[in-house]
Amino acid sequence: MRTRLLPLLIVLMAGVLLALGFPLAASLAASEQQRVVVDRLDDGARFAALAQFVSETDPGMDERRTTLRGELASYHDVYGIRTGIFYRDNRAMAAAPEDWVVPSEGEGRRAFQEALLGRRSHDPPQVWPWQPNARLVIASPVVRDGDVVAVVVTDSPTGQLRSRILAGWLIIVAGESAAMLLAVGAAFRLTGWVLRPVRVLDSVTHDIATGRMKSRVAAAGGPPELRRLARSFNEMADNVEDVLEQQRAFVADASHQLRNPLSALLLRIELLALELPEGNEEIASVRTEGKRLAQVLDDLLDLALAEHAAADLRLTDIGALSAERVAAWRPLAEEKGVRLSGEGRAVTAWVDPVALSSALDAVIDNALKFTPAGEEVTVTVASEGETCTIVVADHGPGLTSDELERVGDRFWRSNRHQNIKGSGLGLSISRVLLAAGGGSIDYAPNEPHGLRVTVTVPRTGPQGHWGAPRGTGVR
Repeated sequence: MRTRLLPLLIVLMAGVLLALGFPLAASLAASEQQRVVVDRLDDGARFAALAQFVSETDPGMDERRTTLRGELASYHDVYGIRTGIFYRDNRAMAAAPEDWVVPSEGEGRRAFQEALLGRRSHDPPQVWPWQPNARLVIASPVVRDGDVVAVVVTDSPTGQLRSRILAGWLIIVAGESAAMLLAVGAAFRLTGWVLRPVRVLDSVTHDIATGRMKSRVAAAGGPPELRRLARSFNEMADNVEDVLEQQRAFVADASHQLRNPLSALLLRIELLALELPEGNEEIASVRTEGKRLAQVLDDLLDLALAEHAAADLRLTDIGALSAERVAAWRPLAEEKGVRLSGEGRAVTAWVDPVALSSALDAVIDNALKFTPAGEEVTVTVASEGETCTIVVADHGPGLTSDELERVGDRFWRSNRHQNIKGSGLGLSISRVLLAAGGGSIDYAPNEPHGLRVTVTVPRTGPQGHWGAPRGTGVR
């Protein structure tokens, strides 16, 4: 989620900074240019004041014309700005340089025409730093007795103006970059603050889903809504745990309470059998059903205890443990005419040895039940990265794809195997025992026929370190 939320926040903050930066840069450029325009207007007004006393018809005005030309020449020499005072018919009253004439087209001509109408150039086009040949043309009218008799035109280079604009833009870019870095840092802190409760909640949810029902979320930090969600999640987990505890207690109590009456009933059946002829089919059937019911009650009690008990995880040699279970079941396999063999090497994993032994007993027992005489059951131990697998493969009739989806469900048995002894709880108990320690059990067809059961257990502790003890979750 952080990889999706963080780019969104960064893009939004970058958009805000850009939306502020572009108008600020344009405003800075306009401000710098306005300063230059005002300066040129002031200079033009001074030259217009000198030019309004110069007359073409009065020979005594030559001295003033000469003074005006000297002012324009000095102005051009010092600032490099071309300046001219032109009559309405485009003749030059004075100009610096002397050969400069009024522009015949472009911005200079537009400014000249506006000045003839008595307006000064207040809004010339904006000059940008990427326009190296841009010039700034300003025109001011020369008014005498209320009439515009001439126009003062200044044509300024824009190198310094563009440099100042560019320098201001660099400062804006530096400020925006610093603000962007601060925004990215704030986005990291914000997403971490918002998503930390979500990560903790996800971790605790995984713990509960894998059987560690005591895990709870520490409702500290994060937005108020997520803290409230954490408290609600803890309340839900408490209620679920209470319901499961009541269910387990009921199953255990019911199984325990039914065993005594059932034992008494089976005893009475045996006493009754003494009064009946030897080999009576009805009494044999009653005995079989009674023993099957006793087995179901025992398995129910084992299931309730397995769901209630916490896993006692230890670093265990899986190869040695599986070899021990194979040796324990080999006499029964030989009695049935089935070859039982074990393969593997010394591999350590974090498991509850008692729980794993019970699960292997259930799986091997199930394999021997359905494997005909002359066939083979193999138990193979291997390691795959951070997990260890124990594969029990038989060459029995196997299961169909529909049956593979249901195998391991409580009390489920294939319709083809109803006459084989069992309660349908053995593999369910195995799954519960393995899940309590972070393990799992999977089923697949075994080629060319039979069933392949894979028991997977973790080789690492809960924090992902080899040899680290497994905890019960986040509190």
